[in-house]
Amino acid sequence: MQAAFLVAPEGIEQVELTRPWQAVTDASGGPTLVSTRTGKVQAFNHLDKADTFPVDLTVDEATAADFDGLVLPGGVANPDALRLDERAVAFVKSFFDAGKPVAAICHAPWTLIEADVVRGRTLTSWPSLRTDLRNAGATWVDEQVQICTSGPNTLITSRKPADLEAFCAAFISEFSH
Repeated sequence: MQAAFLVAPEGIEQVELTRPWQAVTDASGGPTLVSTRTGKVQAFNHLDKADTFPVDLTVDEATAADFDGLVLPGGVANPDALRLDERAVAFVKSFFDAGKPVAAICHAPWTLIEADVVRGRTLTSWPSLRTDLRNAGATWVDEQVQICTSGPNTLITSRKPADLEAFCAAFISEFSH
């Protein structure tokens, strides 16, 4: 199982990167950190700087064909920056176009909204995205994990770090197919 983790250069909620990354590793998979720039990305523990992580590939070097699925960690600043980067948005959309599973947690659905891939889908997220998702044509639910198959791919979403165990189990199961 090869999983792409798309993040901005800073603002990633660290636990929403490291726990899913560890889940992929524990499942004998290969996680790859993809970002909009080379070098290292800066993770955060909520609003406090945490660790940095080396970028494996940029969005210009990576393609959906190279991966079994895409993981979008949250953090407020991370998806907000990604949705402003046309290359990142195109990378996300390419997984939907290829029918490959995508897993997004917390604020990450902001990038999905920008890619125009949530219309007609059922998602969960951090509660403050509820109106944004509804305005983009999605149905929002307040659940630990939501698995939506009513589209070109399977879309797995979760609300927050407390949901990580269910989130990781759901996307690992889907990516392993």
